[in-house]
Amino acid sequence: MNISKALIGALSAAATFLASTAPVRADGEVNIYSYRQPDLIQPLLDAFTKKTGITTNVLFLDKGLVERIQAEGANSPADVILTVDISRLTEAKDAGVTQPVANETINKDIPDHFRDPDGNWFGLTTRGRVVYASKERVAQDDITYEELADPKWKGKICTRDGQHSYNVGLFASMIAHHGEAEAEKWLTGLRNNLAKKPDGGDRDQAKAIFAGECDLALGNSYYVGLMITNEKEPEQKEWASAIKVLFPNTKDRGTHVNISGMALAKNAPNKENALKLMEFLSEGEAQKIYAEQVFEYPVLPGAEPSEVVKSFGEIKPDTLPLAEIAANRKKASELVDKVGYNDGPQD
Repeated sequence: MNISKALIGALSAAATFLASTAPVRADGEVNIYSYRQPDLIQPLLDAFTKKTGITTNVLFLDKGLVERIQAEGANSPADVILTVDISRLTEAKDAGVTQPVANETINKDIPDHFRDPDGNWFGLTTRGRVVYASKERVAQDDITYEELADPKWKGKICTRDGQHSYNVGLFASMIAHHGEAEAEKWLTGLRNNLAKKPDGGDRDQAKAIFAGECDLALGNSYYVGLMITNEKEPEQKEWASAIKVLFPNTKDRGTHVNISGMALAKNAPNKENALKLMEFLSEGEAQKIYAEQVFEYPVLPGAEPSEVVKSFGEIKPDTLPLAEIAANRKKASELVDKVGYNDGPQD
């Protein structure tokens, strides 16, 4: 088996994690392999440990997570997989590194359209792929994704890398709604409206609007909450104050949403503790923490988003099945390269 450079890097980066988890089968531990950044999930894990006494060990990888679990095989210490995108959940399932879960509590808390039919993954929160708009330079308060290709926005739009999973998910939804040919035309138009080559993260797009480099940007809704409440980097509050959140397509199909989610690792050595963690993440306390501290939309029926998120306005989620989005992601990624999206605007 060939081990990629990404996996080699992951193995090196995680060496201390393996040491810290010995013995792997300790009764009071659960090992989490996470695509989610540690600072976003730590409040949840602290609450879980306080409630259960079970210690959480987290290995964060921004790439190569599935390959690592495959390489570890039956001796993998991974118990729970946390990730930020439907494609990564389906990737883990397709790679055979998850196992099905039939749990009454989890199935009761998480609606069936946010669950894998075979029980291999579960959505925990949703986030909208919204438009950040300059409060000063954009008068309109509604928009569609289709409108982003309108020449009136030429030189006015900023985005992160077109191949980032957040953008690929949106582009895949456009294929699902309009077909590949129309989606290609749309993506070409969006590329031509870019103010510069795609770069940075979603928060950097808000910063670019604040700096006057562009008027519109694509970004996830929860980043706005994180910026508004960022006491450690108060300049991010200025970025957030320069933008308003527009929920695209509220008058028709609704705003594209994606999920964060969880899965039980195939060879989970601490399976009982893993299931306790998964139950906790689906229940009211954790869903409230997600809402209040991570600024995402809870999937638990009846759970409310935070007041900060409510201040953005009401989201009307696109009801396109997540499995259909995942099925179009490969085509979407190919279109990004075909139209030269990451090369930026072309005259």
